[in-house]
Amino acid sequence: MDPSSPPRRCSLLRRLLLLAVAVLALRLLYGAFLAVSAGPAGWPLYRPAATTATTATRTHVVQADVPSPEAWRTRRWRRAVEYHAAVIAPHLAAGALSPASRAVCLGGAQEALAMRELGVAKAVAVARKRAPPLVVAGDDRRLPFDASSVDFVFAGRALDAAKRPADLAAEAARILKPEGHLVVLTSSAADAYSLRSIQALLPSLRLVRSREIDATQDGDSSTLRELVFQKNPHPTGTGTSSVNNCSVGDHRRQLLAHAEPLIQEEPLKPWLTLKRNIKNVKYLPALADISFKRRYVYVDVGSRSYGSSIGSWFRKQYPKQNHTFQVFAIEADPAFHSEYAAKKGVTLLPYAAWVKNETLRFEISGDPGKEVEAKANGRGMGRIHPATGKKMSGEVRSVPAFDFAEWLKQTVTEQDYVVMKMDVEGTEFDLIPRLFDTGAICLVDELFLECHYNRWQKCCPGERSPKYENTYEECLDLFSSLRESGVLVHQWW
Repeated sequence: MDPSSPPRRCSLLRRLLLLAVAVLALRLLYGAFLAVSAGPAGWPLYRPAATTATTATRTHVVQADVPSPEAWRTRRWRRAVEYHAAVIAPHLAAGALSPASRAVCLGGAQEALAMRELGVAKAVAVARKRAPPLVVAGDDRRLPFDASSVDFVFAGRALDAAKRPADLAAEAARILKPEGHLVVLTSSAADAYSLRSIQALLPSLRLVRSREIDATQDGDSSTLRELVFQKNPHPTGTGTSSVNNCSVGDHRRQLLAHAEPLIQEEPLKPWLTLKRNIKNVKYLPALADISFKRRYVYVDVGSRSYGSSIGSWFRKQYPKQNHTFQVFAIEADPAFHSEYAAKKGVTLLPYAAWVKNETLRFEISGDPGKEVEAKANGRGMGRIHPATGKKMSGEVRSVPAFDFAEWLKQTVTEQDYVVMKMDVEGTEFDLIPRLFDTGAICLVDELFLECHYNRWQKCCPGERSPKYENTYEECLDLFSSLRESGVLVHQWW
């Protein structure tokens, strides 16, 4: 045995022990470094390259009362803090945010810590669970701050993540002081329609700046849009749309540029043209992001049976972007009313859509002895038509009617996403002008309209239907006027 072996082993053990002590000391020093918010020279923990010009002039505040949980020491947490600080720093330079500002962050504690490291000592975040001193308890429907008490709200991507973005947007606007700023980061708003939707959620604020920012973080390479809003010092609106003065905006023009073309020539077989044209229809949710809406509404005017269009088409085929729609079925024919009682999420209005509130006389012109078959096909006991002074061959009933345009204005707002299907047996030539006159047409985002005219009859080649007096050219004019007014309307048969 080599007599020098034991001393060598002891020397090796001493070296290993010293190495372990050194590693432990380095870890303790690293933890202490992260726990202290500033270095000896008073610099922040990071200096984003994009904000170097402002870094030297800003004052750093050591937050001794901010604890340093284990999560805050992780690289991922630090990257998130540094990323948000790089996004927030330009607002300090621009004057929208200052060290004396009372600031609220809706996206997370990393945002609040980033603000504090930038010198905004009163920054706090909002979450369901309280975690002082960085996080206070609150939710989307009620932020724990008085009205007009906050200078700066950093929403981050909170609106993207919110189940009810309209509620959160309303709360953010409520707590902001006049001339205070709200900053939103979103993966949407790239198209004019979704940008207008966000603006509609914030009627008391105006958009002052917009830019694209790099969202590279934690391996996620993408681009976000930053929207900067400022609260009007003297708000004039109440949050409702002034639809009587609505106009065609860029958000509607961009959609219409991608819409399927109208069929200019009268089809000889319209029942076949429908099937072919459905494949060409450009649905609005396929053209734009509809996420930033207060609620989602489908109005079926002349719904007939539930399976006619609500159950067979809208609920199965319309692209809803995972949103739940409130459904209104408007149907005057009592033959269909009973089946709606068992349909969840559907509100039946058992009246005729009309231009004013009154009682109308309708002619039921069904085929005798075929009532059951007609109802099974979604036609009830026959089509109903406003009665005229001329003699009618079918059964006549009195039906209550209501002012559809006024009902629409009282039921939905510009903040809602409204899809409408209209099949009213020729009454569209009364209802559509009324929607224009009242401005209610601007509340409709997408319209599927069946226009009735004296079309060629399937039964009798060479003969036109005597049921309607309007021509295909008049229908085409109706569709064209809708599109010229910014309504994404589709020809429906």
